[in-house]
Amino acid sequence: MAEIKNSNYTASNINILKGLEAVRKRPAMYIGDVGSRGLHHLVNEVVDNSIDEALGGYNDRVIVTINKDGSVSVEDRGRGIPVDIHPEEKRSALEVVMTVLHAGGKFDKNSYKVSGGLHGVGVSVVNALSEWLKVEVKRDGSIYYQEYERGFPKGPVKEIGKTKKNETGTKVTFMPDGEIFKTTKFKFETLAERMRELAYLNKDVTITIKDELEGEEEIYHFKGGIIEFVKYLDETRQTLHKPVYVEGEKEDTPVEIAFEYNDTYSENIFSYVNNINTHEGGSHLVGFKTALTRTLNNYAYRNKLIKENSKITLTGDDFREGLTAVISVKVMEPQFEGQTKTKLGNSEVKSIVESIVGEKLAEYLEENPSVGKKIIEKCMRAAEAREAARKAKDLVRRKNALDSMHLPGKLADCSINDPEHCEIYIVEGDSAGGSAKQGRDRRFQAILPLRGKILNVEKAKLSKILENNEIKAMIAAFGTGIGSDFNIEKTRYGKIIIMTDADVDGSHIRTLLLTFLYRYMKELILTGKVYIAQPPLYKIKKGKEELYAFDEKERDEILKRLRNGKAVEVEEEGLTEEGLPKGVVISRYKGLGEMNPDQLWETTMNPETRTVLQVNLESAAAADKIFEKLMGDDVEPRREFIEKHAKYAKIDV
Repeated sequence: MAEIKNSNYTASNINILKGLEAVRKRPAMYIGDVGSRGLHHLVNEVVDNSIDEALGGYNDRVIVTINKDGSVSVEDRGRGIPVDIHPEEKRSALEVVMTVLHAGGKFDKNSYKVSGGLHGVGVSVVNALSEWLKVEVKRDGSIYYQEYERGFPKGPVKEIGKTKKNETGTKVTFMPDGEIFKTTKFKFETLAERMRELAYLNKDVTITIKDELEGEEEIYHFKGGIIEFVKYLDETRQTLHKPVYVEGEKEDTPVEIAFEYNDTYSENIFSYVNNINTHEGGSHLVGFKTALTRTLNNYAYRNKLIKENSKITLTGDDFREGLTAVISVKVMEPQFEGQTKTKLGNSEVKSIVESIVGEKLAEYLEENPSVGKKIIEKCMRAAEAREAARKAKDLVRRKNALDSMHLPGKLADCSINDPEHCEIYIVEGDSAGGSAKQGRDRRFQAILPLRGKILNVEKAKLSKILENNEIKAMIAAFGTGIGSDFNIEKTRYGKIIIMTDADVDGSHIRTLLLTFLYRYMKELILTGKVYIAQPPLYKIKKGKEELYAFDEKERDEILKRLRNGKAVEVEEEGLTEEGLPKGVVISRYKGLGEMNPDQLWETTMNPETRTVLQVNLESAAAADKIFEKLMGDDVEPRREFIEKHAKYAKIDV
C-alpha cells in the first residue's frame, strides 16, 4: 500500500457534515435495530476507528473489554483523537467528533487513505445511544478526558495527567442505554467472532477481548493474515492443497486473496472491502470469479488436462465447487449498494482484481503443476455432477413461478399473489400441518408440511439433493430456483417461516432447513425473508382464562402475577399443581400437533400476537463454520462443540 503517513493530525483535519438530532428517535436507521444485533454493532463502530488507525500504520493493538458493570471499553495505541480547538466549531475537536454526526478524519484523505468507518457516524451514534460514555485520549504528552450523558457533554475536555514518553491512544468506555435497547447484555462470543475476523484481515494488529463478568479472554494475532483465515474456515474439511496466496496493488488499490479447494460441494467465498464484510459481493468478487475461471480454463487446456474428445465443458460453477476463498481489497472511495448496502459498486475494482489474480495465479500454477492438476481434476468431477444435477433440476423447475399447476400437492397456498404480503410456514409433520392449515389466514398464509427430516445438504452433491422430495417441494413452492439458477425476484413469499417443535428433533429439523437455505438460497437470508416461529412451551389456565408462556421465565412471571407477586415453585417433572395458585393448571406442550387450530393461530401464527425471530447473517464466516461443524463429516469438532455447550442445553422428553 502507498504510504500516507501524516503525523500532523490536528483539529483542521476534522471535517463536519452536520446533524445528530434523529439518532435517539430513529436508532435503527443508524445501527440496523435495537435488539442484540444493534447492541453489538455499537462495539464494532468504535473498534472500526481503532482499526482505521492501524490501516494508516499508526496502531498495532486493540483491547476490547466487557466490564463488570456491563459497559464496554475499547482501547487502542493510535494517534489519539485531536483535542485542540476546531477552527469552525470553536470547541475541542474531541467533543466535535463525539457529538456531531458525520464529523471525523475519515473525510480528510490526508488523515486516512482508506477507512472502514466510511460514513463517519460511528462514535457519535454510539455516544447518542449510550446512557453514559467516557473518552480518554493520550497525545502530545498529556491525558485528556471528557464524559457524556446520552450524547451531551457533562463538562469540557480537561487534562487529567501526563503520558509516558511517546505514548498515544484513545480509550472509549460506554454503557448502552436501556431506554433504547431491548437488551444491554453483551455476548462475548458475538464480539469475539468479529474481533477474530478483524485480526485475520489485519495481520499487523493484535486484538484482545476480555469479559470481566465471566472471566473469559482471547488474544487474536495472525501473522499469516488471510492465509490463516482460509485454514481456519477449512479446519474441519479435507483440503486438496495448501492455500494459494495472491497479492498486488494497482491504482492505489491493494488486493489480497487466499484460497484453497476441499472435498466438499459448496462454494465459500468471503469478500471484504476496507474490513467491511460485503455479503452481497460486488465488483471485486466478480473480478475474482472471472479471473479464476479464465486462468484455470486456460491452464487446463494448455496442459492438456482436459481430454480432446471430452464432451464436458467447464463452467464458473465447476471452478468454484469446494472452493474456500477470502478476498480483501482496500478502496479509497468505495461506493456501496444493494439491499443491505454491502455490495461494492466501484466498476474499476473489477478490472484491478481481475488483472492481479489472472497474472499472479498463472505464475503460481506454472510453478506448482501438482496443485494445478488436483484443482482441474476436482473441477472435472464437479462438471460431471453438474450435468447430473441439471437433469434433476429439470424435474423441479417451473415454467412460471406463479403457475399453481406446478406447485407441490401438499402445499396449501394463499389466495393473494403479492409476494410482499404473503408468507409460507414450513411445518414439521402432517399433524401440525393439519392444524396450521385449519388455523391460518388463507388470504396471505401458505402452509407446506414436511414429512420427517430433510437430507443433510452439507454432505451431499446437488444431484442427490434434488432427488429429495421435501427439498423439491420447497424449491417449487418458493419459486426462486436453486444454486446458480436462483433468482430472488421470483420469490413467491415475503416471509418464509420455519415452524418446528420445541424439542431435540425439532431443533435438528430446523438446523437442516437452515443449512439448506444458507448453502443454496443464501440471498433469502441476506434479504431478511427467513424467520423462525416461536410456539409457546406452556399453557397456563385459570378458570376460562388461558395464558401462554414461551419459556420457563415467562411461565414463572405469569404464575407470580396470579399469586399476587409471590414466587411459585414449579416441579418440572409432570408439572404438578402442588404450590400453584388455586385453580391454576399448567400444560406443557410436547409438540405443535398438540395445539388445536385456534391455539396455533393465537400463539404462533397471528401477526398481531405471535413472536417470530428473523434469521440474519452478521458474520458469514461464523455461519459457515457452525454449519460445517454441526452438519459436516468430521465428528470430533461436533463432539467438542456439544461438550462445551451442553450445560446450556435443555432436553425436552
